[in-house]
Amino acid sequence: MTVNKKQSSKQLASQAAKTIQSKNASQIQKTLAASVLSQSSSSKQTGADMETIASNVLKSTKYSDETKNFAASVLSQANKERTSKK
Repeated sequence: MTVNKKQSSKQLASQAAKTIQSKNASQIQKTLAASVLSQSSSSKQTGADMETIASNVLKSTKYSDETKNFAASVLSQANKERTSKK
């Protein structure tokens, strides 16, 4: 398995932690925030399902900039070998 050398920034991880605790955040936003947070201090790599979710968020116009930032971070830590085969 490929090792992920990228990590979410401390600033984005802090924002993600606040989002997870927010009563106003959507489920998709919390899901992406959780993924960002899990990648903030580890070499965990984005799974295929999360890649799809994040990709769909970025393609849509209905999500906020914050949600799209989480999605972009998640995708930046995706398995390059897997995403290049799509």
